Amino acid sequence: MNFLQPKRIIFTLVVLIVSALIINSISLNGCALERVSSISTCPAIQSDKDTVYFFPEKDHEKISAEVLNFLKDYHYKKQKIDDVLSNKVFTRYIEDLDWNRLYFLKSDIDDFQVLKYCLDDAMKQDDLKPVFMIYNRYQRRVIERLQFVIGLLEKEMDHFNFQTDEQLEIDRKDSPWPLNTTELDDLWRKRIKNEVINLKLSGKELDKIKELLQKRYTSQINRVKLRNGEDVFWTYMNSLTQIFDPHTQYFSPQISKNFDILMKLSLDGIGAVLQGSNEYTKIVRLIPAGPAEKSGLLKPGDRIVGVGQDDDKEIVNVVGWRLDEVVDLIRGPKKTVVRLEVIPVDSVDDNNTKLIKITRDTVKLEEQAAQKKIVKIESRGISYKIGIVVIPTFYIDFDAYLEGKVDYKSTTRDVKRLLEELVQEKVDGVIVDLRDNGGGALEEAKALTGLFITEGPIVQVRKESGYTATLKDPDKDIAYEGPLVVMINRMSASASEIFAGAIQDYNRGIVIGTQSFGKGTVQSLENLKKGQLKITRGKFYRISGESTQNKGVVPDIVFPEVYDKEKIGESALPESLPWDTIGKVRYQPLPEISSKLDQLRALHEKRANDDPGFLYLSKGIERLKEARTKEFISLNESIRKKEQEESERKRFELENMRRTIQGEALLADVSELENNEDDELNQVEKDDEADKFDPMMTEAEKILLDYLCITSERVAQRKSIEKYTEN
Repeated sequence: MNFLQPKRIIFTLVVLIVSALIINSISLNGCALERVSSISTCPAIQSDKDTVYFFPEKDHEKISAEVLNFLKDYHYKKQKIDDVLSNKVFTRYIEDLDWNRLYFLKSDIDDFQVLKYCLDDAMKQDDLKPVFMIYNRYQRRVIERLQFVIGLLEKEMDHFNFQTDEQLEIDRKDSPWPLNTTELDDLWRKRIKNEVINLKLSGKELDKIKELLQKRYTSQINRVKLRNGEDVFWTYMNSLTQIFDPHTQYFSPQISKNFDILMKLSLDGIGAVLQGSNEYTKIVRLIPAGPAEKSGLLKPGDRIVGVGQDDDKEIVNVVGWRLDEVVDLIRGPKKTVVRLEVIPVDSVDDNNTKLIKITRDTVKLEEQAAQKKIVKIESRGISYKIGIVVIPTFYIDFDAYLEGKVDYKSTTRDVKRLLEELVQEKVDGVIVDLRDNGGGALEEAKALTGLFITEGPIVQVRKESGYTATLKDPDKDIAYEGPLVVMINRMSASASEIFAGAIQDYNRGIVIGTQSFGKGTVQSLENLKKGQLKITRGKFYRISGESTQNKGVVPDIVFPEVYDKEKIGESALPESLPWDTIGKVRYQPLPEISSKLDQLRALHEKRANDDPGFLYLSKGIERLKEARTKEFISLNESIRKKEQEESERKRFELENMRRTIQGEALLADVSELENNEDDELNQVEKDDEADKFDPMMTEAEKILLDYLCITSERVAQRKSIEKYTEN
């Protein structure tokens, strides 16, 4: 028999104490408990009709050990399994359970404090009892709150006073924990009152509101009671893995199945990557050419709170559901309709939702293919032809490639063909549009860059071992050597950042738009005894030595930022790996562009100050920023009605501003906005029509023309231009 080390003895005593604290605080209706003699002999806790208690299974302990070994040995970020990590995991776990401080009492958090620096010992012993104990308390508190709400709706909702000057705090993540149930009751009363006001302002009667909310919260408590030990384990394991970085995740067997389906793009659904975020299901990104992306109705960061089938089926509230359950509800046969109730990413109130309808379909590789168009522009008495290549994602048909098919589809092959066609059309310059391109195949990013440079290094990849590999373009062939502009935005990530960064480092083109996402890490998928682990094992570095991680690519010419960088992007994710640098590799940048950037920026800024499209964007961004700064919501119905009218007035003005720029008929009054719900700023990047409203693309074309005029360089010297020059 091995002697226990001192720290392990302390750990055992601490867990005995917290076990007693937690067990004693739970009403067990007289259920007998065995005496807890050590951490390894915690008894099974009985449950009553209102509460479900969970316990780790043998498989959980084995999987936990597997995951911990992978993290220690292979994760890029080297972290010791010690008290520092224990504190981080403890804090993250509590946040993941109760991020807005709506369930736990201060006394609960005080009870848990004894575990803050002991979870590392539990990990080393493959012991999950402490985290299950915390979850048991959480489960109890959630059920208590939902029972309180149901009782409140039944007994007190009819007596709400909607003219009192009360306020509800919007974001409570940094607020003090409620001291007692009286504080919690008042907090939840205000939350329900806010929901009622929102529904009243949407035109619903009180009796219908009461029925709707009772049904919603009864359904929610029923779902909560269906939680199982796998849910507890999944929640805790991701609290642990995401302390290392936000892209390291544990996938339960069911979620692994959904992940595999997504990677094969054989999913009949809405075409969106979903992620569990606290009690919500969040849109992470939209799959290019998928139904959601085509609709323009969903945005990254939107949260799904309800799902309904067809045009008339009931909307099922999915707050608190497991991710795989929500995915199963959204997925369905193609050409069928799913309705989603979502909290928009820019909403200041979690109860301010909108209902959208999307027709399911299969995402096909050919629909994600790069596309081109030619725009003819008159400037300074000269007619110019600009080629635009839109690349939605970095794709490759791996199956066809592995089968040795000579005509397999890939980003590079398709873009090369498009560039050759544009050269034949004698375009004067090319714009490569990578906005909303979330990345894809690394090899394609490297190969695509090679279409624009002779040869040389493209990107560096540093592994967890410290070894750095440099990926190079091996041939001297160039598909296009004329003037080039690359467009990026906040949703341009990973492979897009590698391409844009290389173009910038070589001075091969002008990068314009907004700061990119900042996803500069490399993941691998490891199979576990049950489920999978996606683990970060490397980082990308530009050939200049700068990482694309966290900071992303900063454009040469910066446009107004539509996305909220505090909510969207790598820097907005907790525990994201930092930006840093390594040694640069030898490469030969071109001299031409860098010397012209100051002049190009000055021309852009002068134009943007008076440009109607940019003024529209700025006004819309200002409106969103005002909404984001709100910390409290009034619970006075009259004040809320005035605020709603003011918000609609501003949206009405913004929509008519856009219509004026486009030469469209103006709306007569605010009531006509009802059929124009999709007029938010991001619509400018979602429509494939030739005459779409896209101020950023219009300005990109003008910047390219500026460059052509400054350099007097043309891809094709046409006779009309030669004649103009002679004159």
